[in-house]
Order: sequence, then C-alpha cells, then structure tokens
Amino acid sequence: MERRPLLESPASVDSVTSRDGLTLVVETRGAADAPPLLFAHGFGQSRHAWTRAAESLAARGWRTVTFDARGHGDSGRPTDGRYLLEQFVDDLRVVARSQPQPPVLVGASMGGLLGLVVAGEGRPDPFRALVLVDITPRWEAVGVERMLGFMRAHPQGFASLDEAAEQVAAYLPQRRRRKDRHELAQLLKCGEDGRLRWHWDPALLDTVAHEGERHQQRLLNAARNIDVPVLLVSGGRSDVVSEATVREFLAAVPHATHVEIPHAAHTLAGDDNAAFTSAIEPFLRTLESPTASARTASAADMRGLP
Repeated sequence: MERRPLLESPASVDSVTSRDGLTLVVETRGAADAPPLLFAHGFGQSRHAWTRAAESLAARGWRTVTFDARGHGDSGRPTDGRYLLEQFVDDLRVVARSQPQPPVLVGASMGGLLGLVVAGEGRPDPFRALVLVDITPRWEAVGVERMLGFMRAHPQGFASLDEAAEQVAAYLPQRRRRKDRHELAQLLKCGEDGRLRWHWDPALLDTVAHEGERHQQRLLNAARNIDVPVLLVSGGRSDVVSEATVREFLAAVPHATHVEIPHAAHTLAGDDNAAFTSAIEPFLRTLESPTASARTASAADMRGLP
C-alpha cells in the first residue's frame, strides 16, 4: 500500500440497498484508489462509533468505510419490526461486495460476530483480513446482560442532551473523555413528544438481542474456517471477552494474533481511540506486502505494541 500524506479526509455519505430492499447508509473517507477498511459497529451503536478511527486511518492511506446496520442510525427499519441474524449477515456481505476490492473488516462486538460468519462461511474470501474488536465466538453473558440492561433502561427517552450524557457517563465510567454535544446528538433522535431517544429501533431488543447465544457453535465453526490474517483486540477491563474466551478463540484460529489494551473495556475504540488505532496499525502494515498471508500476521509481527 502506498503511503499518503496525513491530510484531512472529508466524508461522503451514500447508501446501498439490502437484498430485501432496506436502505443502508454508508460513509466513506480517503482516496478512491486506496485499499478499503470496512468498519462494522456493535449492537446499539452506529457508524459514528468509528468516526475518529476512520478519520485517523483514512489520513494514513486507507479508504475507510463505515455504515449503519439495519435498525440503527440512519439506515432503514423493517415495517414488520422483525430482525434476524441472517439479515444482518447478508447486509454485511452486500456492503463488502460494494467495494472495488475485498476490504479488511474491522468488526466490534455484533459487527465482529457478523464478520466471523461472513468470512468463515463464504468463498472466495470476502475480506482481505479480519480485525475483531473485543468479541469472540463465545462471550461472557454478564457483560452482554449489562449492555442490554442499559439499552432497556430509558424507554421514555431523555429531556435533554445533558441528561443523556449523565447516563452514558454512569454506564461507561472508564471513559477518559465524554462525548461532546455534537457527538452525543448523533446518537439520539427527537420524537414527536420532544423527548430524545437512542437512534436504534427498540424492536431490536425483542429479537437480535437474544439470537446470538444459540449461534455460538456456528460462530466457532466459522472461525475455524477462516484462512485470512486475523487480529483480535480486547480490552483488559472487558466484561464480554475473558481470558477463557480468548484462549478458545486462539485455539480455533491458531494463526490469529491477539493484542490487549489493558485500561479499555468492551467499548475500547471509544474508550481510547488513540490506543485502539495504535494497536491495529502494526497488523495493517503486515498487509501491505502482496505476499502477506495468514501466517505472516504472527505474534512476531506485533512485537513492540503498547
């Protein structure tokens, strides 16, 4: 990959259409001919969760692509309120195939699980490489339940951005910086009653929130089939990924590399974006050589990481 100067990378917003007709909003930064990095966000997040990382990596020579999953952010919502795992998997395939070449997938939580399915069950390889952000095929239920508890906690929304900010701060006490008002406003929608509510469809809590657990064996099987370079980045304070789930994943994908950010929790890209980008850049550099393979993305390549 040819290195480009560190320049501002304005975003362009477009959309692709899912196979069942929903609009998926896509945001792109960087040069059109740069190799693509496709970011898939977690459950209850949106493309804006990746803004800082996307800006930073676009300025370093990548074409960064973020998108809102169905039912999240500005993307469409099914009229019947039904959400199935297979729809999310297929949407990721659609977005990946819209790129001029197979992208490197950076998937956090739900986005990483979807990436495991697409990468492990699809041929030819839909991704050039895979970066999993604090997620493994099996996970700690206590962390997921804590997340779902936060999502269910405020069905009536908030009277102001300040009220929402206080609740986010209480949920994510490890964050070194709070979102500013602009960033927070991107995560909320104003209803007809004037109350601010999160940008995701509440119907998601009745379906997808509980679908993942019954697919854990499928996810592990898919992981065993992945033959592209893989990096797992975990948070040392995560309550979703543990030493046990990391060991199981590395046994299933022996060519994968693991990096831990000690002070980060499950939302590690948001907890410390600088540490996150520093953690994945050495791995991305191993992909610059046309001869890079799953075996070249080894632990030796990652020495010297913070």
